[in-house]
Amino acid sequence: MNIAQPQNFSAKKPPNMFDAASSPTPLALEAVTLTLPSVAGPVEILRGVSLTVAPGEQVAVVGPSGSGKSSLIAVAAGLEQPTSGAVRLFGENLAALGEDGRARLRRGRVSLVFQAFHLLPNMTAEENVAAPLELAGRPGAAKTARDWLDRVGLSDRLRHYPTQLSGGEQQRVALARALAIGPALLFADEPTGNLDAANAASVADLMFDLVAETGAALVLVTHDAALAARAGRQVTMAAGQIVGDA
Repeated sequence: MNIAQPQNFSAKKPPNMFDAASSPTPLALEAVTLTLPSVAGPVEILRGVSLTVAPGEQVAVVGPSGSGKSSLIAVAAGLEQPTSGAVRLFGENLAALGEDGRARLRRGRVSLVFQAFHLLPNMTAEENVAAPLELAGRPGAAKTARDWLDRVGLSDRLRHYPTQLSGGEQQRVALARALAIGPALLFADEPTGNLDAANAASVADLMFDLVAETGAALVLVTHDAALAARAGRQVTMAAGQIVGDA
């Protein structure tokens, strides 16, 4: 399988570049718990998790399966409400906001990349990247989408649908979609988990290069020790708690 080569990042500046230096703290979790019901009784998923992510900081969250890593991202992004504790995005307590308020707070400032890509199957690569820009009312959404697809080495795949793209290409589209909006905070949940070794390395290179260039903070969940080692900070979870922070 051919792997498209990324563009020379120094040659261009990404549109909507975020100024990390002037940002409030992107993320702060304070004694967060998450308890979910089950047939056998309540299950404690997160148990008193506290974590602060500074502007531009790159944090890898590691730990065994079932340790609460993905639940941490869901709670931190406001997709799941904690049972207790506080989650603050850009200084705003998510508990004080309804679902619409949380969506407005995230819009244009928070992006997510998942293991399963989550591209819209009835949209081309260009349309997938342009969609969140259009929802945010950004002018020139189509041009920005093309620019970002060029940056991830997919300028020849603009009109291709997800089913016409390889797994590595789909994740490149997902990464372009996440960063095109110019977020201050990027959550990435096992972004290379569905890729072969060569494509995983290529996508990882793109993600770290582009996040560093845009100044966005990164919270990365991964089982890949080599990928985690590229982050400036590693947080280790076990049984719903943070047991290491280095």
